[in-house]
Amino acid sequence: MANTKKIEDKLERKKVKRVARKKAAPKAKRTTPRGSNKKKLKTAARGQSKR
Repeated sequence: MANTKKIEDKLERKKVKRVARKKAAPKAKRTTPRGSNKKKLKTAARGQSKR
């Protein structure tokens, strides 16, 4: 991402960021499924949410 700290104007900063995003290489596909690092609950207690 382009460094936009020195640009004061909000709209100008947005334009610069948008251009930088377009130029950036596309991200690679995920190798692991999303949320695979989340803590898993063995059995959820009935009633109130425990997470």
